[in-house]
Amino acid sequence: MPKFFLSLVFICMTSLLWSQSSQQEKLEQRKAQIQREIKDNEKMLKSVQSKEKSAMNVYLIQKNKIRLKENLISTTTKQTKLLADDIYLNQLKINQLNKELLALKEDYAKKIVQSYKSRSEQSRAMFILSSENFLQAFKRVQYLKQYTNFRKAQGEEIKGKSLELVAVNKKLNEQKIAKQKLLEENQKERQLLEKERIEQEKLVKEIKKDKNRIVSDIRKKQSESKNIDRQIDRLVREAIAEANRKAAAEKARALAEAKAAAAENASKSTKSSKKTTTAPVVEEKEPVTRTEVSSSRIELTPEAKIVADNFRANRGKLPWPVEKGFVSLGYGNQAHPIYNTLVVHNSGVEITTEEGANARAVFGGEVASVMILSPVNKAVMIQHGDYFTVYQNLSTVSVSKGDKVSIKQNLGRVRTSSETGKTVIKFLLLQNTTYTNPQGWLANM
Repeated sequence: MPKFFLSLVFICMTSLLWSQSSQQEKLEQRKAQIQREIKDNEKMLKSVQSKEKSAMNVYLIQKNKIRLKENLISTTTKQTKLLADDIYLNQLKINQLNKELLALKEDYAKKIVQSYKSRSEQSRAMFILSSENFLQAFKRVQYLKQYTNFRKAQGEEIKGKSLELVAVNKKLNEQKIAKQKLLEENQKERQLLEKERIEQEKLVKEIKKDKNRIVSDIRKKQSESKNIDRQIDRLVREAIAEANRKAAAEKARALAEAKAAAAENASKSTKSSKKTTTAPVVEEKEPVTRTEVSSSRIELTPEAKIVADNFRANRGKLPWPVEKGFVSLGYGNQAHPIYNTLVVHNSGVEITTEEGANARAVFGGEVASVMILSPVNKAVMIQHGDYFTVYQNLSTVSVSKGDKVSIKQNLGRVRTSSETGKTVIKFLLLQNTTYTNPQGWLANM
């Protein structure tokens, strides 16, 4: 029973160690990803600092860098905790192996002493020859063979346990070194984070000196943003109306073809029973009526419904509209990062990316419109059933209205502001005319 209990404990410990190893691997991958994001962020920060006239944009990128540093510290802390748990479990395993090895050696020593006392070949022969019959002699021979094999197996088991103990001890030492390395790395990152926060405080003080200009800039940008939103809203409604007109025309054509086929069949059936004298038949034309189509909701065709359902099914898994970057302004009403009383409204999300970055489609669809919002600001709108995605603040566009695009296809170059040095794409998501928060749709946002 004790042996069974020890085996059960050993299995549980092995299973737990495997689970810890899997978590450690995921944390290592997350850590590597955060470190890549920090490098990208530093690259963007240097680019902006070389061109920046206002400290505000530097502050936003610096703020994201601090957030990434905090995430990195949190990840390494989790790794350290997991390593500590692994070290504890491996220490238990070493203790258990030492106990098992000691018991095996003691038992083996007793067997060796017994063998030494009865080592004489004459005593072995006498043990067999003193048998009462042949069957008993045969059994005694078998017993001696089994006893020899058992001793050999004991020796092999002791050897195996010793090797396992050496391996676990080696792993334990490696884990202790790794833990120490993580602790040192964490301490270094905390010092760097403190330095970043001091720089951030300096930026805040510099920004607060220029409150009036900041308020004026915000009001100006909000006014421009509202004008652009009105243009996008008008173009979305036009796209909805156009899609509904096409669907209505297709439906009317199908209905007309069905009526014509029915009329032809009726004409053929009446010819056989036609009388010799008939009065002329005057066909009454149906009055032509112009049907008003909705500009706020798309009447989905079966094909468009499949596209919309597929788009909806990928919520939370869509790729970002740029390969690299971070959200510098979220969706909806956002408090100013320095002045909490200042609130700005954002109809999408703004993603700061690196200079020269390309915008890319987050899902397959059809280009519904290419918009010229200002001489330096272009936008692309893609339709996915009754969903629309808008990619705003492009300097060049590489698609045209009516083009079919695939997921991650290049749509154009994101514009870099000559005033601020920032490269920002504004990404919007609508269902019909209703704006939706894109952050819930994009992967890992």
